[in-house]
Amino acid sequence: MNEQSSLSNSPTTGVPESNLGVVLQRGGQEFILEKVPDRFTVRPTGEITPEDLSRDISRNISRNTSLKNIAASWRRSIPQAQLEVFTVTPGEVDGAMSTVRNNKNVAFASHVYRMQDNPGSLVYVGDQITIQFASWVDPARINSITTTFGLVLDKPVKDLPNTFVFLVSQQSTENPVKIANRLQGLSEVLLAEPNIIVRQEPHYKPRDPLYPQQWYLNHNGGNQLAVRSHISVEKAWDITRGVRSVVVAVVDDSFDLDHPDFQGSGKIVAPRDLKDNDFLPLSSNEEKSHGTACAGIAIAEENGTGIAGVAPGCAFMPIRTTGFLDDESIEEIFNWALAKGASIISCSWGASAVNFPLSLRQRAAITRAATKGRNNKGCVILFAAGNANRPINGNVNEQNWPKNIVKGNTKWLSGFAVHPDVLAISASTSLNKKANYSNWGANISVCAPSNNAPGGMWFQETGFLYTQPLVSSSFPGLGMLTIDQLGAAGYDIGDFTSNFGGTSSATPVVAGVAALILSANPDLTCQQVKLILQETADKIVDSDPDPQLGIREGTYDNSGHSEWFGYGKVNAAKAVQMALSLRQVATNPVQEVGGRNDTKQNIPDNDRQGVKSVISILASSQANSQVRSIRVSIDLTHEFLGDLEIYLITPNNQQVLLQSRTLGRRNQLQATYTPATHPILKQLLGVPSKGRWQLWVIDLSPQDVGTFNNWELILGI
Repeated sequence: MNEQSSLSNSPTTGVPESNLGVVLQRGGQEFILEKVPDRFTVRPTGEITPEDLSRDISRNISRNTSLKNIAASWRRSIPQAQLEVFTVTPGEVDGAMSTVRNNKNVAFASHVYRMQDNPGSLVYVGDQITIQFASWVDPARINSITTTFGLVLDKPVKDLPNTFVFLVSQQSTENPVKIANRLQGLSEVLLAEPNIIVRQEPHYKPRDPLYPQQWYLNHNGGNQLAVRSHISVEKAWDITRGVRSVVVAVVDDSFDLDHPDFQGSGKIVAPRDLKDNDFLPLSSNEEKSHGTACAGIAIAEENGTGIAGVAPGCAFMPIRTTGFLDDESIEEIFNWALAKGASIISCSWGASAVNFPLSLRQRAAITRAATKGRNNKGCVILFAAGNANRPINGNVNEQNWPKNIVKGNTKWLSGFAVHPDVLAISASTSLNKKANYSNWGANISVCAPSNNAPGGMWFQETGFLYTQPLVSSSFPGLGMLTIDQLGAAGYDIGDFTSNFGGTSSATPVVAGVAALILSANPDLTCQQVKLILQETADKIVDSDPDPQLGIREGTYDNSGHSEWFGYGKVNAAKAVQMALSLRQVATNPVQEVGGRNDTKQNIPDNDRQGVKSVISILASSQANSQVRSIRVSIDLTHEFLGDLEIYLITPNNQQVLLQSRTLGRRNQLQATYTPATHPILKQLLGVPSKGRWQLWVIDLSPQDVGTFNNWELILGI
């Protein structure tokens, strides 16, 4: 048996004592580490948010009189190691760490390092050390050695004899690098390596010089920047930055098409100016060009100058409006986008009226684009919720308005935002709060980052020139950097503006994410895109009351919906990954599930309640049991089938009009409906298959009666 070393003596490591903490021995090589002077990492003891941990650490440091001028700021998370990265004033990191280690919420704290020969790569040290002991070292000796260094056994390393992973506990007096070097000098130890963390590969970052200022796309923390208040676009860009075949139509007042960020082969397609009835929807020196700013956020080209849009590789269809909303103008907008191949239609505007229901023709124009566009897969249509801090559909008892322009019990309705084929977009801030101006309600789909309310500007896009009552000051939150008109025209002097905002800027953010989704999977229907955006959204929470109305709607109901944020803040990375996974699932063999209901029921005559029949689809053996194909077969008799409407209702209560009142005097219906014969069924591709599916038959006219005999539902998953 080899002679065992004595822990009371200084072991020979080959590393000078002064360098024990900065030499990393790994794979038979030595790497020199340099401490980063302004940052450190901590591992929380339990469940605590980065925001709460940051506040706790800052309070902990401020109580130390020698460190009272130091503030610790959260930068990022390293999830796999459960580490949170903080920065402090350069040179004060040792004092801050010494104090932080006594915090009850901190299990572990460590320096952050750089490799001497690769200073651009940060090295994070976890709380694990892997130790391979000589074969003759027994468990008692292992325990004696590791206890001396304050190490706690975590787990053995599979297939490596006498090799274990240990955790550095709060009783350890040295960092993992120094402990590993000391262990390496013991005769009992064959190898000791701290677990270091380096980035696998930086996510794609555009070379455009202003990109670092586009906090809403990605950020690593900073002034007025809450944790994960961005849309995580860099991880999405690792998959796709957009393709030209996906066309984003931006409908607005005008566009500076000479801007460098709108240049590129195939970038601009099918421009239209409905105001001047030509094909040059250009801006003038007399206007701000709201459309230029909106389009920049969604699709600004990555070209090494200026900014980058959410989907820089996608094409841009600029459509200039007349400035007025009537049936003709709405039809012209959506018919043009439909005919010219728009994939996404982004609308950062609404009616100036407080209560504006859509006409039949306006509703139909939007539905036509949402069902017939993209070869019957449907255009994805987005509307800004509006900037009045009011419900997009609801009543408010209004008081104290200047000149009483709005008074008493007032009905608020944005007909565009509540259209069932539209995604209504609200706004959050750089602090992950509700933007104080943002409209809200049950029809909000998702939210996206934007600015916060500048005092006196809440109604600038709704037709009023008055400040709302009780709102006179600005609120914290960064503005949105985007394209401006070239030169002195526009919002700012120069070619870009950093003060754009409103739900007007939140909407093209989501439009850009939708474009990335379709770039990753062009076979998705517009309904599938909507579901992806909602299911992958981040559930941000704002527990504060609204400063004007005093209401609290920043949490989520049992269905996962918030009045303020919809289903949450859009997350580009998660959305694109889900779109890609659905494309991969589509290449797998289809498994069919289904059922049949043979219970006969009388159809109530002239009764809008109708009759419903249920088929329950049980859990599938497949993990992802979204609907990939659908077939509905119906058998019913009726004295006048033209009286009937038939709807299919999904388990999540989405309903599709399967059969309208077009069957006339026929008295027997035995029919099968598929997406090929009835394209409206494509809206249901991608919805979860499990649950109660219902067929709803309604008789809308008196006298003639009938019987619902049976129906069958077959789903491919």
